[in-house]
Amino acid sequence: MRIGIYGGTFNPIHNGHITAARAAAAQLKLDRLLLIPDGDPPHKTMPEGSPAPQQRLEMVTLATAELGPSASASDMEVYRTGKSYTSDTLRELHAQYPHDELWLLMGSDMFLSLHTWHEPEVILSLASVGAFSRLANGEAEAFAAQKERLERQFAAHVETVINREVIELSSTEVREALRDGGGEAYLPEAVYGCILREQLYGTHRDLKDLTPEELRPVALSYLKPKRMPHVLGTEAEAVRLAERYGADVTAARIAALLHDCTKKLEMEEQLALCRQYGIKLDRLEQGAVKLLHSKTGAAVARDVFGVSDEVYEAIRWHTTGKANMSLLEKVIYMADYIEPNRDFDGVEELRRRTYEDLDRGLLLGLTETIREMEQRGLPVHKNTLEARDDLWKRGVTV
Repeated sequence: MRIGIYGGTFNPIHNGHITAARAAAAQLKLDRLLLIPDGDPPHKTMPEGSPAPQQRLEMVTLATAELGPSASASDMEVYRTGKSYTSDTLRELHAQYPHDELWLLMGSDMFLSLHTWHEPEVILSLASVGAFSRLANGEAEAFAAQKERLERQFAAHVETVINREVIELSSTEVREALRDGGGEAYLPEAVYGCILREQLYGTHRDLKDLTPEELRPVALSYLKPKRMPHVLGTEAEAVRLAERYGADVTAARIAALLHDCTKKLEMEEQLALCRQYGIKLDRLEQGAVKLLHSKTGAAVARDVFGVSDEVYEAIRWHTTGKANMSLLEKVIYMADYIEPNRDFDGVEELRRRTYEDLDRGLLLGLTETIREMEQRGLPVHKNTLEARDDLWKRGVTV
C-alpha cells in the first residue's frame, strides 16, 4: 500500500492544499492520504492569535471531505510533546506500517530546503518524496539540482508532482481575507463554516437568522466528513418534498441542514448537552445514544442559530416521529429517510409511496422501522409506535 503523508501548519488548510493533495494522490497512485497538522512546528513561529492545534486538526479533518474516503487527518503531532519533527513522525508511521510504502509530500520551498531539516538522512531513508511543482520560471532547474543533491547525498527517491490546477495562495493571504470579511472562496466549505462557528482569525459572524446558503457551511462543520453527503442529500430531498406538499421551503432547508448537528457526539457529550439544556430523558433514551441527537440537535439549533419553533420541532422529532406530526415534521422525517444517498432494500418503493401520498409514505417508513427493530431484538421507542398508531386511527393505510 502507498501512503501519502502531507504535513504542515495548515493555518488554515485551504484550497491550494486540497488541489496539491489531489494531484499527489493521482500521480503517485496513493492508496491512503494522511494529513498531519503540526503541533509545535520547528521551522516557524505561529502568528499571534492562531487557533489551537486541536482547532487546526478539526479544520484538517473537515477538509478531508474534499479528498474522498482514502484521506484522513492524523493527530499524532498535535498531541506529541515537543517540536513536530518530520523524522519522528516517519519513525512512528514506519512502525505502524512496516510493509507499506511511505511518500512524504511537500511544497517546493520545503523541498528545496529539505537537506537542512532535522535528521534528513532519517527522513529520506524512511520515505520517498513527492515534491509539488508550480511550473514556475526557473523552478525546473532548481528542482533538478535538489533532486540530484538528495539522491547523491542521501540515496533519496524523489518524484516531482505536477499540480496543473495549482492555486497560488498562502495561508497568510487567507487569514488576511478572513479578517477583512472575505476568504470564503479560498476554503473548503466546511472549513469556512468551522472558522465562522469558532470565530477564528478575527471573524465575528452572527449565526442567528442565517439564510440556508449562509447556514450550509456552518452546519457542515458540525459533521464527520462521511455524514456530509447525507445532510446535503436530506436538504435537497426536503426541498422537493416541501415543494410537493406545500411546506415552507426555507424552514425545510434549515431543519434539514441542522438535523444531525450533534450526531457525531458520544454518549457522555450528549448527556452533558441534555443537562445543559434541561432535556428530560425517558429510560430508553438514557441508554440509547442514537435517540439523543434529535433532542440535543434541536436545542443547539435554537440556542446557536435561533431557529423557529417549527424548525426546532422538526429536528426534535426526526428520529422517532410522534403522534399528530406537523407537515414540516413529516417532510424532515421522510427526507432523512429517503434522501438520494440512502440505499437499502425497499427504498425505491418508499420513495414512490412518499411522493404519491406523504402520510402513506410516512406510515410505511414507520412500519418498516418498527419491523426492523423488532427483528433485531431492539426496543422501539413509544413515540414511534404512537406515530404509527395515530396514522392508523386517521385511516391511513400502507
